[in-house]
Amino acid sequence: MSLSSYMVRASVAVADIASASEFYEGKLGLVAGEEQSDASRIYACGGGTSLHVYESPTHADRGTATVATWYVADLDKVVDDLTSDGVRFERYNDPVLRADEKGIHDLDDGRVAWFRDQDGNTFAIEEGTAS
Repeated sequence: MSLSSYMVRASVAVADIASASEFYEGKLGLVAGEEQSDASRIYACGGGTSLHVYESPTHADRGTATVATWYVADLDKVVDDLTSDGVRFERYNDPVLRADEKGIHDLDDGRVAWFRDQDGNTFAIEEGTAS
């Protein structure tokens, strides 16, 4: 049995769904789908994928790794647009992860920019296509 042929959805715990909605909708420009019975939000993204954001104050801000990545054709434009909407991009103090003035990191295998939501969940935007 393999799960590789099934759709998968990233789920993100937040402390407060109302303030999370302000971030995900107001700053990232995501559109909430039908409200779920638990007041969580499903945000449709490209290629039939989506992001599930749910309220769980005891589990919010527990992760230290990237929880989801969006793949874009023009990273500079997306970073510029999100920056103008108030999103702050991470700049890591690591010789391998040097960022430019926008917060874009040039890695051996591509370009990526990381940001955090209001609860500290880390997301990435990567130039290229998901493989």
